[in-house]
Amino acid sequence: IYIFFHAREFFLCVRELGFMHVKLIIAGKELSELIFFFSLSLSVHISGENFEQSPLRRTFKSKVLAHYPDNVEWNPFDQDAVGMLCMPKGLSFRTQTDIRGPQFHSFIITREDGSRTYGFALTFFEEVTSKQICSAMQTLYHMHNAEQYDILHTPPTPRSPEDTRSTPHQLLAAPSLSRLQRFNSYDISRDTLYVSKCICLITPMGFAHACRRVLEQLHQAVTSPQPPPLPLESYVYNVLYEVPLPPAGRSLKFSGVYGPVVCQRPSTAELPLFDFPLQEVFELLGVENVLQLFTCALLEIQILLYSQYYQRLMTVAESITALMFPFQWQHVYVPILPASLLHFLDAPVPYLMGLHSNGQDDRTKLELPQEANLCFVDIDNHFIELPEDLPQFPNKLEFIQEISEVLLAFGISSEANPQCSDGQSKLRGFRSGDMASDKRNGNLAGSPLNSYLLRENQTIARLQALVKRTGVSLEKEDTSTNKDSKVHCDEEELKKHQLNIHVREVFANRFTQMFSDYEVFVIQPSQDKEAWFSNRDQMQNFDKASFLSDQPEPYLPFLSRFLETQMFASFIDSKILCHDDEDKEHTLRVFDSRVDKIRMLNVRTPTLRTSMYQKCTNIDEAIEMRLYKIDHTALHPHLLDMKIGQGRYEPGFFPHLQSDVLSSGPTSNKWAKRSAPAQWRRKDRQKQHTEHLYLDNDQREKYIQEARNLGTTLRQPKLSDLSPSVIAQTNWKFVEGLLKECRNKTKRMLVEKMGREAVELGHGEVSITGVEENTLIASLCDLLERIWSHGLQVKQGKSALWSHLLHYQESKEKRDATPAGLSPPERRKSDAGCAMPPLKVSLIQDMRHIQNISEIKTDVGKARAWVRLSMEKKLLSRHLKQLLSDHELTKKLYKRYAFLRCDDEKEQFLYHLLSFNAVDYFCFTNVFTTIMIPYHVVIIPSKKLGGSMFTANPWVCVSGELAETGVLQVPKNTLEITFECQNLGKLTTVQMGHDNSGLYAKWLVECVMVRNGITGHTYKFPCGRWLGKGVDDGSLERILVGELATNTTETEDRMCRTPPMQQSPGMMRRFVTISPNKLNTGQIQEGVGEAINGIVKHFHKPEKERGSLTLLLCGEYGLVWALEQVFQHGFKSPRLFKNVFIWDFLEKAQVYFESTEQSQMTQDENWQMRVRHFCHFMRAINSTPRNIGKDGKFQMLVCLGARDHLLHHWIALLAECPITAQMYEDMALLKDHSLVNSLIRVLQTLQEFNITLEASLVKGIGI
Repeated sequence: IYIFFHAREFFLCVRELGFMHVKLIIAGKELSELIFFFSLSLSVHISGENFEQSPLRRTFKSKVLAHYPDNVEWNPFDQDAVGMLCMPKGLSFRTQTDIRGPQFHSFIITREDGSRTYGFALTFFEEVTSKQICSAMQTLYHMHNAEQYDILHTPPTPRSPEDTRSTPHQLLAAPSLSRLQRFNSYDISRDTLYVSKCICLITPMGFAHACRRVLEQLHQAVTSPQPPPLPLESYVYNVLYEVPLPPAGRSLKFSGVYGPVVCQRPSTAELPLFDFPLQEVFELLGVENVLQLFTCALLEIQILLYSQYYQRLMTVAESITALMFPFQWQHVYVPILPASLLHFLDAPVPYLMGLHSNGQDDRTKLELPQEANLCFVDIDNHFIELPEDLPQFPNKLEFIQEISEVLLAFGISSEANPQCSDGQSKLRGFRSGDMASDKRNGNLAGSPLNSYLLRENQTIARLQALVKRTGVSLEKEDTSTNKDSKVHCDEEELKKHQLNIHVREVFANRFTQMFSDYEVFVIQPSQDKEAWFSNRDQMQNFDKASFLSDQPEPYLPFLSRFLETQMFASFIDSKILCHDDEDKEHTLRVFDSRVDKIRMLNVRTPTLRTSMYQKCTNIDEAIEMRLYKIDHTALHPHLLDMKIGQGRYEPGFFPHLQSDVLSSGPTSNKWAKRSAPAQWRRKDRQKQHTEHLYLDNDQREKYIQEARNLGTTLRQPKLSDLSPSVIAQTNWKFVEGLLKECRNKTKRMLVEKMGREAVELGHGEVSITGVEENTLIASLCDLLERIWSHGLQVKQGKSALWSHLLHYQESKEKRDATPAGLSPPERRKSDAGCAMPPLKVSLIQDMRHIQNISEIKTDVGKARAWVRLSMEKKLLSRHLKQLLSDHELTKKLYKRYAFLRCDDEKEQFLYHLLSFNAVDYFCFTNVFTTIMIPYHVVIIPSKKLGGSMFTANPWVCVSGELAETGVLQVPKNTLEITFECQNLGKLTTVQMGHDNSGLYAKWLVECVMVRNGITGHTYKFPCGRWLGKGVDDGSLERILVGELATNTTETEDRMCRTPPMQQSPGMMRRFVTISPNKLNTGQIQEGVGEAINGIVKHFHKPEKERGSLTLLLCGEYGLVWALEQVFQHGFKSPRLFKNVFIWDFLEKAQVYFESTEQSQMTQDENWQMRVRHFCHFMRAINSTPRNIGKDGKFQMLVCLGARDHLLHHWIALLAECPITAQMYEDMALLKDHSLVNSLIRVLQTLQEFNITLEASLVKGIGI
């Protein structure tokens, strides 16, 4: 037998007449609704608790009994939602041994359009007078105790681990039956049974303190021995119809049952209304944890609050969202999640939810659907679990210091306080003047002359001192010490308000400082509003790259992620929609006025960012003034027109109120005149909600619902309807939302990555920094985790993606291990054309690479590393397709509604990911810089002159952007070597040579190939020159500059639909193919121009985004090649097969300059300085111990000349040198003065850049 109690709940609702709009609810039992029925259904228990709990510990279904008025036009009464949130765990019973005092909690109902209604509930216990209910409870106890007796006296049998887990923990201790009955029982003859009941006010604005006072006084009226002076209906009627909403910036006093209640509302220039105690949040969590939670909320990470007190859940959630000013939480927001809605934790969208704990289970027993990107806050245990890779809030330490100082001034510790009692204030010894005069806090004393600009001005300081001596005070009158004035609320309440204002101002000041120049970067749309709405998803509304380039380096990890959030996009959109101040909604208007104030005060140029921490100096004391001088007093409660005998009730029981007198308000009072048409009421409601929402007009409403739906198709779960079809539809919305988010993310990442092409497509000037790329990839990883955790059957580990990969690896390895599956080992293709076959594509092998990296400790970290590696290898779509092709495994792991089992959406999702193959990412190589990576090097000698006779011992040294290997000996018989070393980054140069030993030490090398064994990137370093004494330029070693090779076989293997990316041929490449032998002067000039242009562009990119400078200097068609063409033009051809090199000409010029210097010919100072430099560099290069040959020496000279900005001087010297006349023909470029002058002008552009050379280019040179 299960007993089902329908609790009745009673609501007072308010009509929208411009008053303080309130609904009141009372929950209790109704005897006629006691139902006995026989069933095996467990639906009675909405809390999900099992039947092994004693009947008094179980919870039963509750129901709304009454609400007043019946309906409000603008705010239809949602019975299910209100019932769930008033008693989130349902109805409960107690005996006199466990009776508790009234418990207050608030809640919030957020509609699908984002508008909010606040609820304030007081739950208390009333005696059960029905004999039927009492005997039913007794029966339940007999059954329960009989079951427990059987369990205790049954001899133990071997159990499965599942059985052991489900045994209730109190039974494992095997207590005696008498003890069990004594502490956990109900005896009808001895015990009194109590049941929970709840009264609740529903209001459109969060006047928490005033509502709590009203409810407590109403409850006190029915429990106190003396009845109140008037019937309860009078007080309720007064609150519903005669207490107006205080106008903005005013305070209002009205009468409760036993005392006055004060509520006040901020003006339009102040921070929005917030009436929850911030002190409690800091005492529960400590400053450090609050700031970490705040950071998670700003980055729209999933947040789950956990506490056994409903009011704590609400206080923390409301405080965190209030501190975000001027930004607003845009996603699912359910501070108290009713027990029947736990499946909403499966939502694959950002959310902020509060989960009730029973106070016994610890965190380890809590099974959550997804934890990869979850911030879990255990409020009662002062503990917070953060997601991995959470960036630090800018100036975190200084910010913590400033908040701590404010708290200390109010006598509150900055650490979490385990003794913190629920809602009790502990403000000790605080004087209002302390904060204002505390210079250490950066809070200036209240002197009008003590402003930010004039603080350092000595003249003003002397003036002030003089004025003080004359006895005239410039200070503001300190209202708190004014004994005559009387504050209209208790001191605790005033201090709570003051602390709230101080802390909120400190937080608001951070954003005002960080975004003081945000307006400069807002991109105003060129088209009309309608067109802008319809193309909103494709539009860029903020110049993120330029904004970030102005920010201090430490801010970037946080800011680059924050600029990608929905809340930031919505904030900027509202800025675009509001052209003038009248049009602006409240939050934006307040923020903009603060930003303007900062701009006026700041002497520094507004766009020049500094990481100097500026404390909050703006503390608004308007709230104190309102509480000292009450602006309005409402009508007092009075006798209503009730029949004789109505309004009486039994003491100790909250009664049914008379619905006829509460169903409608007065026909004539001074507030009713304003309540004419419904249209006006609707507008007024929108004005009130503007403190919480961006909803000013129909257009904005349409915009919020349609245009900004980036992956958040479901703004808010609907609490009232929980039929299976609604849950299915909700999940379908999730699937559609995830797909849309995937489409937008891939598009955004491609647009960012493609740079110049993106600009041509009209996406605005875009450049992507390393920080920004990391941000986008991290948000892609987060999206993949949310997709993989949607509709999971059983959760294993924190990362759903990695868990799926492990399952796949396990099943694949089992299949491969079976004898039937054995296949002959695959032979390496002996492809003559390819010296280095591409790595075999293997999902499992890539997983093993990640598993072997000891630096990555967690599942979430491994999943992210695997995604990065797959992105770099251009295999992400292919790997995931392979993973999902195991349909049996997917069915086993996922429910039918999961995203991964919706075939069409899954195909589209993989297709979007395929587009990443069009661009090159180095997101693995650039992030995991300290890991060990295997490299494979192959030297390819010329086929024409085979290296079979070669007798010397070759060596190589590989350099990358992060490190170099040092000299590695290569076996001369195989000419290949595999070695493991710390990540070198992108490879830039290979130095190679030999020791000149043996009979035949001459070697013609075509190229060197190097492959990264994890990412598969293969680099080609072309050579095409001899190494050996007496051949070519006599070089025994060369520095080769390489580029990433695109693998032809690789693209064929992948059946990728996008063609392999090819660089468009530069001008020079075309000239070289047209006239391979000789270039004319115009083509040579063009070549030099292109080479210099490449270097200039390199330095104009953000530092993190620059490619290899070595390639631009020494690579194909680089600066060295271009200057080679200059010196070779018109060079007199050598006779008798003797090769003459540019270096020979330079050496002769050096001899000439040294002889002229010694003969002290009269030349100006400048000329002598240039000559000295030139000769000094020539001598240093010639005396190097390296055998780099004549061309290698020329390359070194050009690199050093570029580094020290001397190239243009040297060209001028050599053009005028007599040796040039001897060695060059008359038509040579070096003999044409106008051409030489233009060459000098082009080379001078390098002067403004600080060129740093790679170590391999200048080894052995000490200049």
